Amino acid sequence: MRIIVNRVVELLDSVFHALADPTRRAMVRGLATGERTVGELAAPHPISLAAASKHVKVLERAGLVQRTVQGRRHVCRLEPAPLAAATEHLRHYERFWNDRLDALENFVTEEET
Repeated sequence: MRIIVNRVVELLDSVFHALADPTRRAMVRGLATGERTVGELAAPHPISLAAASKHVKVLERAGLVQRTVQGRRHVCRLEPAPLAAATEHLRHYERFWNDRLDALENFVTEEET
């Protein structure tokens, strides 16, 4: 069980690390609409093709992107499962804060009456 928990923690760490960079977040957004080559992912940014490839490698290590080589073209596609795991992790905190804010609202309402 500990191995599974550690793997989930490592996955979340790598996903949040990958998404911490605005260029990589933009690349993920672009891939949400369909496959893109590394060159297409690099185009909207003031970065070299080599820098874009490094960003893609970080996304690959996080499991967010799968890259296939078609001749000289490196085609990337989004892998949604790690994003779903990260979203579920964040939902826990959303529920926590909603509960806290509801309690605060109840307290303020009781004080006013």
